[in-house]
Amino acid sequence: MRAGFRTSIALTALMLAATLFTGGLETSRAIPGVFQPAAAHARDLRPASANHPPIPVFKVKVIDAYPHDYESFTQGLIFRDGFLYESTGLNGKSGVRQVELKTGKVINKRDIPAQYFGEGLTEWGETLIQLTWKSGKAFVYNREDLRIEREFSYSGEGWGITQDGRNLIMSDGSPRLTFLAPDSFTREKVLEVSAAGKPVPNLNELEYVKGEILANIWQSDTVARISPETGEVTGWIDMSDLRNRMPMGTRAEVLNGIAYDAKGDRLFITGKLWPRVFHVEIVRESR
Repeated sequence: MRAGFRTSIALTALMLAATLFTGGLETSRAIPGVFQPAAAHARDLRPASANHPPIPVFKVKVIDAYPHDYESFTQGLIFRDGFLYESTGLNGKSGVRQVELKTGKVINKRDIPAQYFGEGLTEWGETLIQLTWKSGKAFVYNREDLRIEREFSYSGEGWGITQDGRNLIMSDGSPRLTFLAPDSFTREKVLEVSAAGKPVPNLNELEYVKGEILANIWQSDTVARISPETGEVTGWIDMSDLRNRMPMGTRAEVLNGIAYDAKGDRLFITGKLWPRVFHVEIVRESR
């Protein structure tokens, strides 16, 4: 999830399939940003058995594309009231920004001290909540002017965050999602995420969409559709085709931005150092 480098596409299917379904690899950021485009078009992500039928795979149809700051190390993304709000990472470059969708222009921004590595972003009421990676600290911003109003602490690493209207939902790179009370930030419950009975590590950027949790799998272009009640993965979304829509020579790193426009029913996708934000529609993969 952190500062990245890219591996060859030939390693893609082997590495992600091993990470997700052997359970033998430890989630680590000592080897940051290992980029895996698509896991053999997500076919290796569909274990099946008598007790666990195949997990459906979906693709995305691009509806529109918008410019995005290709130097932005995107860690979290939301859409509210006509604007994108983006959390950026890397020590000394982390902060929150308000971005005009159609032009990619930064309308407002707020940096955080260099010792913090910015992570996931969500909103609660009129505030924005930004996690940090290893500092165990979250910043709460006034959404109107991006002024930091307060802070709160949590244990472990901070990766992604979203909310379901009742609780904040955090990821930490493990197969677990932690639900927090939005006012006290106390832990309400922990949800174990699994696919066909096996834990799914590397849960990263989160977005709550129409009653399900979307979570991108770090180091891949794959997004999991997760039941917030059971933790079961109900589908995989292969977003690797988005790379074909980016300019030649792009330095695009891992997919790491999922935002939903509830009023317009639009889903937006971007990533670290991506020059585009894509408005996409999820479609079932043809067989």
